Amino acid sequence: MSNVIDDAVAALKEKMSNTSFEGSAKFEIESEGSIVISGGSVYASDDPADVTFTASVEIFEEIFNGELEPTAAFMTGKLKIDGDMGTAMRLANVFS
Repeated sequence: MSNVIDDAVAALKEKMSNTSFEGSAKFEIESEGSIVISGGSVYASDDPADVTFTASVEIFEEIFNGELEPTAAFMTGKLKIDGDMGTAMRLANVFS
């Protein structure tokens, strides 16, 4: 597993520590790997999920750091979303 994935798992665990999330979401970080959020768990995996977000390392870092709104990233084509948009919107609220 890459350092990027390890760091992203740690950042997401911290961000999700006081939040409950119903459903599952996968973050595919281009050229690095994937992270899954399922219920209260965050882990490196390529498991199937209700919704999949795909972007570069830089875009995910900006989203995780609060520098880029997920909706803005999606609307400008920097973030691709595949799957249940309702789940995507619930997760976007976690990052707002």
